Amino acid sequence: MTIRRLPSGRFQAIVKAGRTQVCSKTFPTRREAQTYYAREKAALAGGVDPRAGRASIRSLLPIWLEERKDTVSPKTYVADAALVRLVPQSLGAMQIAAVTDREITRILVGWSRHGFAEASVRRTRNSLSSFFAWAVRERLITVNPVTATRVPRSHTTRTEMYPFGEDDLERLWERASEKNRRLADLVLLAAWTGLRWSELRAIRVRDFVELPMPMLIVQRAEPEGVATKGTKSGKTRRVPVADRVLPIVRELVEGRGQDALLCATATGHQLHATALKRTLGWTTIADGRRIHDLRHTAACLWLARGVDPATVQAWMGHASIATTNLYLHHLGTASDRAGLARLNQSAGCIRGAQGDPAAESQEPEPAADLSSDLVRPAFEMSGAKGTRTPDLLVANETRYQLRHSPADRWADQHRDFTTVRQRQTSAIPRLPLRSQSLKRQLERLR
Repeated sequence: MTIRRLPSGRFQAIVKAGRTQVCSKTFPTRREAQTYYAREKAALAGGVDPRAGRASIRSLLPIWLEERKDTVSPKTYVADAALVRLVPQSLGAMQIAAVTDREITRILVGWSRHGFAEASVRRTRNSLSSFFAWAVRERLITVNPVTATRVPRSHTTRTEMYPFGEDDLERLWERASEKNRRLADLVLLAAWTGLRWSELRAIRVRDFVELPMPMLIVQRAEPEGVATKGTKSGKTRRVPVADRVLPIVRELVEGRGQDALLCATATGHQLHATALKRTLGWTTIADGRRIHDLRHTAACLWLARGVDPATVQAWMGHASIATTNLYLHHLGTASDRAGLARLNQSAGCIRGAQGDPAAESQEPEPAADLSSDLVRPAFEMSGAKGTRTPDLLVANETRYQLRHSPADRWADQHRDFTTVRQRQTSAIPRLPLRSQSLKRQLERLR
């Protein structure tokens, strides 16, 4: 161990590989010097050269980006390349081995203070984490300092989904048709198929088939400013075309080549969100909704018409059923509707009890059959009448009611009493029956 005391009273730790000095550092105490020496020797034994960690972050970012270009999607590469511009100069000048989670946390907080949205901070943090993970693989450092950090929570209001109702959607189409009929049809098509904006821009004429049923085959996406790529989930899905928009799709397909864009402007150009909003006057006709709310509209329309959530999940391309269940919460569960009905019924009873002439003149509504709630199926009706939709939340509520219903509690008590009687009866010794009276007594006990 090479630790020596300097004339100034500080201690210098010198790490060598053979006879070659690798690195050295001074500390105020011997213990700190010994800790540093042990850590650097362990790094050398694990294949990490401390001398490589002296390179600055500014000099390593271009090397990482050059390798990153061929391993990630173009959109991800754009976000990664922004690190060159977003990383502060103080961090860029630091040696990569000297960066700790403290410096990374300060940078994340600084980005939040400068007005970055929480999603932007999270995306940039992911790029920064990928850079340091690459440095770990290259044996430049031993630990990724970004792993121990968290994105600061934003205090801005979260944007919730705001889907169109069916009547609102028709009014939107009528108002948009006054500005541009082709773009109005494309907006209606997006609201009935649930395609993402990038998928709507990339759909081709050959992706529309009518056998065995009218549907769109979604297999690619093309975000604005990025080349064509696969869908968000990386999988192909099929979305049915409802009768409301089927004539629109047939009109778009008629007389066009198989490789032509299905959803294009009247002049054949590709869609752009900014141009569409400007042409239709989106801010004045959409009532505060976003283009992405058209996708939410499709999911709510399907669920409201009785399509089961598993099918909606497949049509929307959700990786998890939990994402689809968010739309069930937005529409309201059967428990919400039952609770509202009981609130309204209670309000009517209260008005009648207070002597409201209008309420007294009306005939009382028949009381709700609460026993029907106890025998509701596990999959509650949450869509159109006659279609059963598997709502997991309602299923749990139904199981709870069945388990805690008065009838079920009586059955449990009766079952427990019967079990005790059977145990008591089985404990009676089997004696020869000498009289008919004793036989009848035993039968009554059983």
